[in-house]
Amino acid sequence: MDGTADGQPPGLRTPRRTPRGRLPGWVPLAPWLRHYEAKWLRDDAVAGAALFGLLIPAGMAYAQAAGLPPVMGLYATVVPMIVYAIVGPSRVLVLGPDSALAPLIAAAVLPLSAGSPVRAVALAGLLAVLMGAIMIAGAVLRLGIVTQLLSRPIRLGYLSGLAVVVVSSQVPLLLGVRADGETPWQRFAATAGAVGGLNPAALGVGAGCLAIIWGSQALGWRLGGVFIAVALSTLVTWAAGLDQRMAVTGALPTGVPTPSLGGVTAADVGALLAPAAGIALMTFADSGVLSKSLAAKYGGDVSGNRELAAIGLSNVAAGIFGGFPVSASGSRTPVALGAGARSQLAGVVAAVLVAAFMLLAPSVTAYLPTAALAAVVIAAVLGLIDVKAILRLGRMSTTETVLMAAAFAGVTTVGVLPGILVAIGLALLEFIRRAFTPYRAELGHLEEVPGYHDLSRHPEGERIPGLILARFDAPLFFANGSVLTAYLRSLVEAADRPVTHVVLAAEPITGIDTTALDDLIELDEWLAERGIQLVFAELKGPMKDRLVRFGTRARFGVDHFYPTVGAAVRALRADRDPG
Repeated sequence: MDGTADGQPPGLRTPRRTPRGRLPGWVPLAPWLRHYEAKWLRDDAVAGAALFGLLIPAGMAYAQAAGLPPVMGLYATVVPMIVYAIVGPSRVLVLGPDSALAPLIAAAVLPLSAGSPVRAVALAGLLAVLMGAIMIAGAVLRLGIVTQLLSRPIRLGYLSGLAVVVVSSQVPLLLGVRADGETPWQRFAATAGAVGGLNPAALGVGAGCLAIIWGSQALGWRLGGVFIAVALSTLVTWAAGLDQRMAVTGALPTGVPTPSLGGVTAADVGALLAPAAGIALMTFADSGVLSKSLAAKYGGDVSGNRELAAIGLSNVAAGIFGGFPVSASGSRTPVALGAGARSQLAGVVAAVLVAAFMLLAPSVTAYLPTAALAAVVIAAVLGLIDVKAILRLGRMSTTETVLMAAAFAGVTTVGVLPGILVAIGLALLEFIRRAFTPYRAELGHLEEVPGYHDLSRHPEGERIPGLILARFDAPLFFANGSVLTAYLRSLVEAADRPVTHVVLAAEPITGIDTTALDDLIELDEWLAERGIQLVFAELKGPMKDRLVRFGTRARFGVDHFYPTVGAAVRALRADRDPG
């Protein structure tokens, strides 16, 4: 087996530290070239050729799914791959059109285009430019962390919803029927109603392509299924004259990408700004995860903000040169790796081959069936539905399963763009819920077990006479300060013996704001009226410093702090029982 001692493919090991006098790592000019080895050239050339066979049908199919001319998918393939090879931090990430973005692009662009393909092209380009500019601004402001707003359960639901939306738009093309509707469920219903008028030729081609693609996947043959399906369907259509009986793509325009943003207005910028921000968030959330996964597996150090800037620049270039928003591909990147790619040169080779195809053989697609592209899209987007992860989530957490289902429902009912807002809103609500009602516990002592433990999990534990020991597992802020104080009051009121001290195990409390501090002060006053003192155990140094800055030294002096719960218990017992 060809590989390194640690199991990594040759050429993908962590690069050595840049020697003195050479370009520093942050210079954004083809960083992979600094460590390129001549022996990798053949591997990258072969991988680029293999990738080329997938890029043309996939790019055209995803453009069709976005409601755009198929050639835009090729423009959106060539330009971003070359730009990313120059500025991208990942050595093997493949950038290009993505099935998950197609419905977002369609939802943003088509309502504004008023049925004009020319205007749709310009608007899609503007959308990519705006999205790229937002990502670049986010990188400058070091906002790469915002992508963590979308938890995995919410992304599972959102991506599954996107898959349903895309499939509902592509099944009619595969059947050769017309089916309209505002939601995917309406389109499915319309498709069912139109089944009587289906086109046998389109259905045969589409079903055959799906069989080839899925069959190749089942055999583990990742490289050829899509290419064979599209090439064979094109050949059959030409040989049997099926272009007269079903919709075909038609010949591509001759030439390579040129700037094409004519006709857009300031009003268009305003209308597309919010969708561009949402698409930027979704793009970097997925691309960032893939980039970090590749870096962890094959070596390297990927900066989230640098990745954000590189993908942003690639999108700006795509928009200017006739493309649409692109992202890192979870399907094309494994193809490149499986074919032996060692660096971004594989993507450059593939991009050059696609450009050569557009220059030398644009008429080949004249017999490419629309149903074949629909099959490519359907096969791709069904991969967005991670059934194993969904079932695992259902077994592990009812709450997160509900969040996933809500994100799915948002996308499939209110639309893909409002669905982004639904997903973000759910993520924020989930965060607030967890911060507002964190885990809290009363602690007690267990025989022959060191430390103090949660009495709800160990009801056999013993309470310490005169003391209430409690833990609160979250930073304190305006929303949960009153939750802590109410909990501690309830423990005092429920105590069956007189209480002299409340000991708060405060190690999990890593922050506090002024509102929560006021809640603590009110609690301290309430306890003092009853002859009870509030003390803290395991409170971190920065938190003590913050309390001092808040001017609480007179209230919470040094005698209020103990290094551990055990130290607090021993000291307070000694004070109470000096003999």
